[in-house]
Amino acid sequence: MVKPGHKQQPAFGLLLWLWLPCCLTQTTPSNPTAPSPSPNSQTEQLRVRLAGYPRKHNEGRVELFYKGEWGSICDDDFTIANANVLCRQLGFVSATGWTHSAKYGKGQGKIWLDNVQCNGGEKGIEFCKSRGWGNSDCTHDEDAGVVCKDERIPGFVDSNVIEAQVEEDRVEAVRLRPVVAAAKKKLPITEGVVEVKHKDGWAQICDVGWTVKNTRVVCGMLGFPHERKANRNFYKRLKKRAVQKVSRPKVNVSAGGRQTSKAKASSKTKQSNPGKRLYLERQKNHFLIRSVACLGNEIHLAACPLEFSKPNATSTCLGGTAAVISCMPGPLFMQNSGLKKKLKISTNVRLKGGARVGEGRVEVLRNNEWGTVCDDRWNLQSASVVCRELGFGSAKEALTGARMGQGMGPIYMNEVKCLGEERSIWNCPYKNITSEDCQHMEDAAVRCNVPSMGLGNSIRITGGRTPYEGRVEVLSSDSNGTQSWGLICGENWNTKEAMVACRQLGLGYANQGLQETWYWDTSNVTEMVMSGVKCTGNEMALVQCQHHKTVSCQRAAPKFAAGVICSETASDLVLNASLVQETVYIEDRPLHMLYCAAEEDCLSKSAAKANWPYGHRRLLRFSSQIHNIGRADFKPKAGRHSWVWHACHGHYHSMDIFTHYDLMNANGTKVAEGHKASFCLEDTDCQEGVSKRYECANFGEQGITVGCWDLYRHDIDCQWIDITDVKPGNYIMQVVINPNYEVAESDFTNNAMKCNCKYDGHRIWFHNCHIGDALSEEAEKRFEKYPGQLNNKIS
Repeated sequence: MVKPGHKQQPAFGLLLWLWLPCCLTQTTPSNPTAPSPSPNSQTEQLRVRLAGYPRKHNEGRVELFYKGEWGSICDDDFTIANANVLCRQLGFVSATGWTHSAKYGKGQGKIWLDNVQCNGGEKGIEFCKSRGWGNSDCTHDEDAGVVCKDERIPGFVDSNVIEAQVEEDRVEAVRLRPVVAAAKKKLPITEGVVEVKHKDGWAQICDVGWTVKNTRVVCGMLGFPHERKANRNFYKRLKKRAVQKVSRPKVNVSAGGRQTSKAKASSKTKQSNPGKRLYLERQKNHFLIRSVACLGNEIHLAACPLEFSKPNATSTCLGGTAAVISCMPGPLFMQNSGLKKKLKISTNVRLKGGARVGEGRVEVLRNNEWGTVCDDRWNLQSASVVCRELGFGSAKEALTGARMGQGMGPIYMNEVKCLGEERSIWNCPYKNITSEDCQHMEDAAVRCNVPSMGLGNSIRITGGRTPYEGRVEVLSSDSNGTQSWGLICGENWNTKEAMVACRQLGLGYANQGLQETWYWDTSNVTEMVMSGVKCTGNEMALVQCQHHKTVSCQRAAPKFAAGVICSETASDLVLNASLVQETVYIEDRPLHMLYCAAEEDCLSKSAAKANWPYGHRRLLRFSSQIHNIGRADFKPKAGRHSWVWHACHGHYHSMDIFTHYDLMNANGTKVAEGHKASFCLEDTDCQEGVSKRYECANFGEQGITVGCWDLYRHDIDCQWIDITDVKPGNYIMQVVINPNYEVAESDFTNNAMKCNCKYDGHRIWFHNCHIGDALSEEAEKRFEKYPGQLNNKIS
């Protein structure tokens, strides 16, 4: 274990002694915030949530936040009209039912409303007739619940999730205040004094009886997966020195018995010295909490048994001092920590489809294939186990109902029941899945607590019509260390760079990356400070992307600065790999039937030298079924006014290249290729309960709805690879959807599909067709070394 401060030089110890007391006892005022209006204020909407257990994300006991307290609604006179009003307040389109007699468990505290009678058209439950706030003759055995239709109101982003049921008003927030001054400059802060937000400042916790379980809970809240042993003797020595310094004051006394002016100045200095403050202020009530008794599996300090200090107590921490802890950061956050020992994270659990670091759909690896987890009984304890094994803190939210998009592979787990102390979700009790149990509409997801890295402080957007769009500005330093805001050169700025910018801004997914922002010219910032930005899309901040060391921008005017449009939701396209494998065949097609295909460049280059219209081309044909498993509809980037008409086929192209089809040898060299323009993006079919929205007929809107798919049948033009010039052998066939990242998605790693391909000159076979990220690394290596793949002689 690394023990910070184990051996200190005397001079360094003195500096710490001067700095420590203000950390241990000072109550620091936080940034002043305007008081929030009461819930019945016209300026703020009434807060509504779903609670209870067990439940899905779109159902539960109704709770209202009124006068600073959560309370329920009595089921007397409750109707479907009431449920409709409540579901719309929660962001769902309507209600499908309601429940009585506390089906989702009995609530606590107030019963705010009784005999509620809505007509169904009200904007909120507070506008319906009732007996009035707090006027009820019910008990919590009569708590009402609702079941909402699992379809969100477009643009409504405040999604209902299964949140921590803790008394947040008791402990609003927790932070670590570093004791070593140099640690303030290094983020994340992994060691320091535990402080809790109290009124307009921060207060400490007494360390008498403090246990490692308490440390585990606090570290989890702050985004750290594990605790470390802090060198408590080091802090005790500092405290002891501070007390000794105060107990032996040196005072010069004059002949008259009065202090000399020099002595007065010295005494005044002592009064303001940190050691004196430590000694005096330890007698004051700065310890908000006297004792904590966590079990270690809580997801919030407020869920632990706490003993608060009495306001007029003379001694609030007898024999103790402020609690100090040390946390172990996950691998993603260790670059500035100075720790040599890196934490190992799980290789058989991952998160997919999330916009921010530490969030996503939970996927687990079994038999070298990734699959999802069903959300039945999914809770914060199970979610926290996943978060911690991936190098994050405890879970902030446990999401159900595929809130981070749907998976495509198998569903491996159901009714996961973790206690919160397990090393991995695989160590928790769970049920195996049958096809009747779950569907991918029930995929579980998480949002984990992550350490504060301060990345959002160095980026902002300006000029946009909404908080989700604008010109990107970043904070930069000149040679003198002076910081100022500057612009990013828009050259080569695209979707992947926008993804990182939106992530750093905390604004979700990228909708679009813009290379010109003249229409958002509202800022006085005009200097380009960053250029040549090239991201993979996985970075946490733009400074982690490749970029020029010295700014080089051909179009340096502010109107050519980079901009972004961000979104809380995004589409996610995935190809049905098994259908490709099932439908593949070879066709020898006469040239006289390929004039339109040649016009659209769907044949290999040698076709231009053929003796038209005589002869034929050998085509590798298959069907493509492209699913949208994301949380937003997939729409072409270009509006219909700029779609290109192709007279030969008699249709419009909304995207020049929608998919790439490639046949490659073992070293990745293309031996044949094809592409498919999106002449018609539409909903061919949809999951049960999902309605089609897009149809190409009559110049209709193009797109793919969430939960629907677009089918390109094997028998349509250009749905092929021209293999006329390919020799017999073993190859890899690859399909890539949206290859130029023209339309933003939540996950691009699943856009490719690969198959092992065997061609004997007359027939063709596909094997092991799979989505690009569906298999383990080991299985992917085996796929690439498929028998005959490596020793195949191809010219």
